[in-house]
Amino acid sequence: MPRLTLSVRSVEDAHTRSQLDHLVRTATLIDGQPPFSDQALIDVASGARTLILAVEPQDPPVDAADFAVVGAAVVGHGELEFVIEPEWRGHGYGRAALRGVLDNCPPGVRIWAHGDHPASRVLAEEFGFSPVRTLLQLRLTKAPANRALAATAGHADVTIAPFQPGHDEAEWLEVNALAFASHPEQGRMTMGDVLARETEPWFDADDFLLARGRDGDLLGFIWLKIEDGLGEVYAVGVHPAAGGRGLGRLLMEAGLARLREREVDSVSLYVEADNVPAVSLYRSLGFTDHTVDVQYARTAR
Repeated sequence: MPRLTLSVRSVEDAHTRSQLDHLVRTATLIDGQPPFSDQALIDVASGARTLILAVEPQDPPVDAADFAVVGAAVVGHGELEFVIEPEWRGHGYGRAALRGVLDNCPPGVRIWAHGDHPASRVLAEEFGFSPVRTLLQLRLTKAPANRALAATAGHADVTIAPFQPGHDEAEWLEVNALAFASHPEQGRMTMGDVLARETEPWFDADDFLLARGRDGDLLGFIWLKIEDGLGEVYAVGVHPAAGGRGLGRLLMEAGLARLREREVDSVSLYVEADNVPAVSLYRSLGFTDHTVDVQYARTAR
């Protein structure tokens, strides 16, 4: 049985931050996607969620500040995100670390498996968890360059312009909350969450497009993220009162046009598998399946 020490850590500690960043980069490279969501990492930085590192004890003991990370978990808001460093996988560390973390989590905690790897499914079943939610990551490459003009037809009263930091946050938060009222993550974004993202290296206000009606009211938005050459539809939403007008397609076309301006060929997005209208829209634009994230809930003790 692997020996592990589980330790609550703060990313304000430079060594902890360095170790966590290395783990995230390595896992992302091997698994093809990050082990933690952006919101989870933002919450860790703000103290809203807890970071737990799994460290293998050394013989003889090493300096407390000099440790090698076997894995990491982020706990908070009823959720757990968990990863083992790729070079430590296949030796029982995941099982040992997960057992220790779960012993310190509330009974109703839900676990995200980013990538739906076979090992995740085995551990979930072993610990009495069953899938309750599926999040699809879709990808698009080389979108046609002539559809944006066609998409604007019938929307002469709609203006699309970039987000203005320091001015649009409150109004955007209101529309975002309405558009994602039933979404457990996006719908509960706060002013602090938005401002934190504005400080991220990838943030560019010109990649955050707002659709306004003739009266200037915010009707919808598409928020783009470009990192390491990959574009992402970070969020796209429409005010419920403006639904049924084709604004979702209009915003997607505007976003894809912006990504083409930035010379980004590959585009990703996340969508709930049971959101049939959204999945149909994205597939009609040429998006295809890439990976799957699964959320598990405990069904047996």
